[in-house]
Amino acid sequence: MEEISFAIKDVCKKLFDIDVEVILTRPDEQFGDYATNVALQISKQLGKNPREIAEAITAELSHEAVEEVGIAGPGFINIRVSHKTLYTWLQKGIDEAPNGVYGATKLGSGRTVICEFPSPNMAKAFSVGHIRSALQGWAMYKLMSLHGYKVVTDNHVGDSGTPFGKWVVGFLHYSSNEQLSKDGINELARIYIAITADIKAEKEAGKLALAEEVQSWLQKLEARDPEAVAYSERFNKISFDHMHHVMERLGISTELELGESYYVARGQEMTDELLQKGIAEESDGAIIVRLDEKSIETPVMLRKANGTSLYATTDLATIEYREQNFHPEKVFIHTGQEQAFYFTQLNALAEKASFNPVINHLWHGLVDQKTEDGKREKMSSRKGVVLLEEFLNHAEAKAAEHNKEGSEADTKAVALGAVKFADFTADRKNGVLFDWESMFSVQGFSGPAVQYATVRIKSIRSKVHEESEDVSLYDWQDEHGLLLSLIDYPKLLRELHDSYELHKLAAYLYDLARSFNRYYEEHRILDAPEPERSAKLWLIGVVQTVLEQGLDLLGIPTPERM
Repeated sequence: MEEISFAIKDVCKKLFDIDVEVILTRPDEQFGDYATNVALQISKQLGKNPREIAEAITAELSHEAVEEVGIAGPGFINIRVSHKTLYTWLQKGIDEAPNGVYGATKLGSGRTVICEFPSPNMAKAFSVGHIRSALQGWAMYKLMSLHGYKVVTDNHVGDSGTPFGKWVVGFLHYSSNEQLSKDGINELARIYIAITADIKAEKEAGKLALAEEVQSWLQKLEARDPEAVAYSERFNKISFDHMHHVMERLGISTELELGESYYVARGQEMTDELLQKGIAEESDGAIIVRLDEKSIETPVMLRKANGTSLYATTDLATIEYREQNFHPEKVFIHTGQEQAFYFTQLNALAEKASFNPVINHLWHGLVDQKTEDGKREKMSSRKGVVLLEEFLNHAEAKAAEHNKEGSEADTKAVALGAVKFADFTADRKNGVLFDWESMFSVQGFSGPAVQYATVRIKSIRSKVHEESEDVSLYDWQDEHGLLLSLIDYPKLLRELHDSYELHKLAAYLYDLARSFNRYYEEHRILDAPEPERSAKLWLIGVVQTVLEQGLDLLGIPTPERM
């Protein structure tokens, strides 16, 4: 493709003495394999008819890979490449792939990024509300690793601040050692909800007793009061054990797990340092940093009037720690859209405090479900599954209904395929819909559909034991479409390196799976004559590799049978 782009660029320079960037796109297959609007670009500069310019370019263009050129509309140039050229390009891409991984690059060589996920609040059970940050974060880790970066993963959990105080007060008012030992994370979630409701009711009644009690426990914890520390360690162990169990079921993990509490002391020190430098200031007893010069009217608060820390306090210390220890080029953080403004503030605060503003907030939409009457609504505990454990149990039960032939491991793989792929069926900025029927359909836009195509290829190839013959004389005519799709894969991964639009990978994998299925239905493979048989087996082997690698980037395993 680059060779053709350069050839067109040379023709444009020769004919019009213009240096122009030639971008090749994929048109509808009826028009050709690649297309460019370079004639329209030149026409704007020269004020000439774009079609006449396109005709001049196509008349002059000559390249061994180009089999046919044509013009459509006002001046779009369509190019069709020979079958054997496509095979040669694909083979070359595979042979030259870094570390033997087709589609991989060395873009990140010598550079570091940090992926922060799933980072839940410790005071609640791991809910479906955290699933998008978990899955999107893991996929970003896999993608950046593929591009050669050193990727540091960090589960930056919310284990400090108001949630801790609510836990203690809720436990003292509504629970007991016996109840906590019996129900663990569910008991912690129950008392958190109960105390939150009571604090709200008190506030509406003009009272603050419970809220003040919560704040007093925060002060005790930051002062390292032994009783407060003991509560923190006890509650956190219950929460971490639960979290790790769920993460294991999701097939994700992180290298670091430095929560907010790790950074409280340093964050308070940095607040004092910013006060001394005149960057921070006192306002009604609290400490704030104004961001007006960054065009942000709302200041960021680093210390409450009672002396306790906030998210920004610990996040500023986190930024310092990461810069000192990892020197990251970027930090990817995955949370909901509602935190977008805060991270804009945080980047501005970091720059004002002389750190690099490297946070990339890859926010995502809500998790919706399809109701029995076909309507779409936000998933909630009142109307459906909300705990992630229950959600995964339900997914595995549905997978067992559909996957009659596979093992237990295969059933779990299909369940993860359905759940995870659903998260990538739309742009992360949109809400994601969990529709249990379509999620498991091997005919629809789903993870199991892609997994099924992969398993199908594995089954075909498992029946071949002899060595393949030389395929250099094969004409590849029947495989033209599949070759084009496979050549698109590295280009897509390069695009995702910059755009982070991982839903495009899901769409690509589904389209490739469908293309393979059509190809399989229309052509003989195992009983085809040589060298056609060997060529077809080689090609579907590449399809299998790309499907498996692409699914793995999304965190989806491939079952052995389904």
